[in-house]
Amino acid sequence: MTGLQVFAFEWKHFIRRPFKVVALLLYIGAAVYGLHNGAHLYWIQTMEIERITSETQEKRQECLGYFERGETGPQDRPWVNLQSPFWSIWYSETYHFKQPSPALVYSIGQAEQYGYYIRVFFMASSYDSELTEEIANPERLQIGSLDFAFALLFLMPLLLLLLLYNLKSLEAERGFLALVEVQATSIRTWLLARVAFYFALLSLVTVLLVAYGATLTPIWVAARASLAPILGYGLLYLLLWTATYYLILSLGRSILGNTLMMVGIWLAFTFVIPAVVHQWISIEKPANLMTDLIDATRDKKWELYDQPDTVLRSRLYSLFPDIADSPVANDPDKIKEATSRSTSALINELLKENTAPIAADNRAKNQLIRRSYWFNPVPFFQNRLNTLCQTHYLDYEAYRGEIQTLIDQQIRILVLDTWQEVAVDKQKYLEYYERLQLASSHE
Repeated sequence: MTGLQVFAFEWKHFIRRPFKVVALLLYIGAAVYGLHNGAHLYWIQTMEIERITSETQEKRQECLGYFERGETGPQDRPWVNLQSPFWSIWYSETYHFKQPSPALVYSIGQAEQYGYYIRVFFMASSYDSELTEEIANPERLQIGSLDFAFALLFLMPLLLLLLLYNLKSLEAERGFLALVEVQATSIRTWLLARVAFYFALLSLVTVLLVAYGATLTPIWVAARASLAPILGYGLLYLLLWTATYYLILSLGRSILGNTLMMVGIWLAFTFVIPAVVHQWISIEKPANLMTDLIDATRDKKWELYDQPDTVLRSRLYSLFPDIADSPVANDPDKIKEATSRSTSALINELLKENTAPIAADNRAKNQLIRRSYWFNPVPFFQNRLNTLCQTHYLDYEAYRGEIQTLIDQQIRILVLDTWQEVAVDKQKYLEYYERLQLASSHE
């Protein structure tokens, strides 16, 4: 019996088992639904970014109109003076976006947990409320949205189990193995060919699903390099489960025994081991309640405001030595207001000091997760897919780092121009926008 004959026999066996056909169709339906979930989130984020960009352009044009008409700001806000660096930067309307990758269609990852846009201004923080969810790569394997990655990592091994569970054991229980051995080269070769048929079938389904997902977002334009690795990891994951099930089938003798063993392996690797690892990490690194950051934003910030101006200026001079000899530093009538408007620089340093342990704690958790990959492969594949789709925790950590860099840059411009008494006109306002906006574009 040749391999092609075994494939033809197995195709007939497959289509004559309605529950196997239905199981395959249900899996395809779940995967397609997951692809549409990912595409829907991609387009929502893309359109929201376009909306914010359009609104900020309108507000910026409004500010330019004030300069053209010789006005200092909105008439209903007489305290606003756009000719000062403080208010000019405040009204620069600079946003920083984490542009969603078109590959998000395959793995939502943590894209639903973290913010993807923020208004960058000198009172902001890289750990504002919309950007500070707890790391959750392992637990999202159990509670995450149904996306393509979820279907691939959880449902595909279960589907493969339903397709393979009675191979060889059915013939063994009915006493047909001796007859099969007469027709086939060996029982193992015959079984391998039958298992290979389902591997080929699910490989074809995986290829078609990945190709279909590529039609839902402009992945061919902006992220085509990620397609081959995503497909490669999907096929490798399928191969690992196929090899595991083949080993069980080749050693087993009964349908019930094989089924229980395969279900046990599936439960162990998809739920039990990730849950144990998650519990271990929770013990080693308990959930960070961000109490230091809360204290910094609630108590220490107000303590800073209560400091004498001389203390604040001393700290400002240490951060920005250039302002110690500026015109404002030698003008007792202006130094108080300049100190007040520069206090955000000190608050920024306070926040950075108290957010550093949070970032370090999350990096340590990720390191513990990576150490478990050799016996905990499902999170490995999940995190690899998230990385390729730019929805991994580390992608959002990098995004927070970019936000902090932009805040630092904005504060530096604010402090230096305030103490140098820079008068802002239309050209200077546009310069502020260009300096901050060009740096804040994130692809």
